[in-house]
Amino acid sequence: MQETQALTAVAALDEPTRRRLYEFVVRRPEPVSRDDVAAALGVPRATVAFHLDRLVDEQLLVVGHERRTGRTGPGAGRPAKLYRRSDRQVSVSLPERQYELAGRLLAAAVEQADETGGSPREILTRRAREQGAELAAGAPDIVTTLEENGFEPRTEDGEVLLANCPFHRLAQAHTRLVCEMNLGLVEGMLTGVGERALRARLDPRPGLCCVRLARE
Repeated sequence: MQETQALTAVAALDEPTRRRLYEFVVRRPEPVSRDDVAAALGVPRATVAFHLDRLVDEQLLVVGHERRTGRTGPGAGRPAKLYRRSDRQVSVSLPERQYELAGRLLAAAVEQADETGGSPREILTRRAREQGAELAAGAPDIVTTLEENGFEPRTEDGEVLLANCPFHRLAQAHTRLVCEMNLGLVEGMLTGVGERALRARLDPRPGLCCVRLARE
């Protein structure tokens, strides 16, 4: 999910009544109707409808339709509009972090190493390169790709410095492993956009990501 979309979704829950409605819906084991919510929370039905539909617009809830009476055919009445939590996951971090991406890469590397007997570290770097190339596919340039993935690139004297590490806490605890993964990811991005004038290398500096892009 793009960061701006995540921020919009989170902002939708800042309204107190809307948040109460959302929390009520997601704690129910079964989908609930507008009438269910209105009766349980003592909120006017029109207000309930407005807020629930706003949450649907933000993809935080999804809607289904069901005749609760069990009757079908003419005279059975209109199906009720029922709400439940969506499968969308919303995460906002400032500065941006990509711990889910790191988790996927690390888990995949461990699984493959267990199956093949290969080096988990080497497999992790290779998978990071593959992931980086996939993330960069179709991007106009490397700076755009880095920006979209939370690295906060800065161009200085023909080089690209990265002001943010998307794996900051992991890199602090497991510096060598995570920095090698990070390097592989950026190398893959360079390949993905077809950038040949720059080379990614490890160059840790205070306040910056451990990876720097320098001219060949």
